[in-house]
Amino acid sequence: MYAILRAGGKQVRVSPGDIIRIEKPSKKVEKGGQLSLSDVVLASDGKSVKDSKGISVKATVLREVRSRKVLVFKKKRTKQYRRTKGHRQTLIELRIDAIEGA
Repeated sequence: MYAILRAGGKQVRVSPGDIIRIEKPSKKVEKGGQLSLSDVVLASDGKSVKDSKGISVKATVLREVRSRKVLVFKKKRTKQYRRTKGHRQTLIELRIDAIEGA
């Protein structure tokens, strides 16, 4: 059994027992806490594809991590203008416990 869910502008294929990293949601999450992801695109049991109505994915938060740094460099050639900015996205690592409603 697997499900495809939408998280952080990306689609992720998950099965029970998988460990995934997604962008940190706006609501507060704690290590060891339960999280219900309801933005499921589709689910399948291996034989047939099911509609996403009423399907949710239950997960446990393992830890909070930071992704690799992305550097943004701006330059104007003859004006002696240079700017460097960096960004690290905060991610949460989840263990998928169950796919409910499928």
